[in-house]
Amino acid sequence: MKVQFNHFSGRRRKDGVVATMIFMALLGIMMILVAANVRTLVHLHATEKLIEQKQIQRMNAAQTNAVHTTTLSAK
Repeated sequence: MKVQFNHFSGRRRKDGVVATMIFMALLGIMMILVAANVRTLVHLHATEKLIEQKQIQRMNAAQTNAVHTTTLSAK
């Protein structure tokens, strides 16, 4: 009984390894992009809070600088 070996089995294995490595590289790049986007969103949220605080302070300052007019009641 003679056993025949598939001549392409070694090449298929190499192709599978290359495909796996490319997939892992793409997955790594995607994870880096997700991490960068999360960091950007955190920074954006902090900036938004700072702007909101400054606007609240400016609005409160505008109220304290308002001129109050008093009317004298006639007796």
